[in-house]
Amino acid sequence: MRRVLGFGDSPVEYVLLVNLAATLFMVGGIWFVQLVHYPLFPRVVSEGVILYSKAHSRLTACMVGPQMLVEAATTLLLVFRRPEGLPLATTLIGLVLVTVVRLSTGLLQVPRHTVFSGFDQRVWSALGALVLWISARAIY
Repeated sequence: MRRVLGFGDSPVEYVLLVNLAATLFMVGGIWFVQLVHYPLFPRVVSEGVILYSKAHSRLTACMVGPQMLVEAATTLLLVFRRPEGLPLATTLIGLVLVTVVRLSTGLLQVPRHTVFSGFDQRVWSALGALVLWISARAIY
């Protein structure tokens, strides 16, 4: 199939696919946690909520930590090595969105985790949409 589309002839196109997979994994994960998981937190009995919250944080970090590293690394790599015809501005926007997400996570969401405040899914969704657009442009 890749020969028909002409995709996959360059190693940077594989970087783009890894970036796409990592980003969409993170987008799906954040939507799941925000819409399903966090709303269930108040149902945990009060004496177990601290242990539950700590376990949630530890397990979530194990699940998303590697994906966050892969996403950040491939996003940065795509700024310097882009698929042919992809404007630098597009990859820079992706880098800005990843940076906003990471800063927001580290400075806002993690410290307020016990309050279970919602995360603005629009940034993650914008990042996911951008990576899909970049991938479609690279393929076609």
